[in-house]
Amino acid sequence: MTKEPFGLALRFVLFLILVSRCGASFAEKLVDPNSVALEYRAAAEKRRAEQLKLSECKKKADEAKVLPRDRASFVTSCLEK
Repeated sequence: MTKEPFGLALRFVLFLILVSRCGASFAEKLVDPNSVALEYRAAAEKRRAEQLKLSECKKKADEAKVLPRDRASFVTSCLEK
């Protein structure tokens, strides 16, 4: 018996694990204004406020059960308010 099919299956499983972990790392994280240099703090605070508002609008869209095709317009109108 050869060990090649087992080795190939093991490599495939390891590849799937790595790919699944990488997907979560691409998510945008909330900016922490305290972790940036002083000259960039104002911009970081502004970005964090935008991120929180966007998160709130996405939450409202989920609660309203907005269809995926209408989600972008719903979130955009929510951000304009």
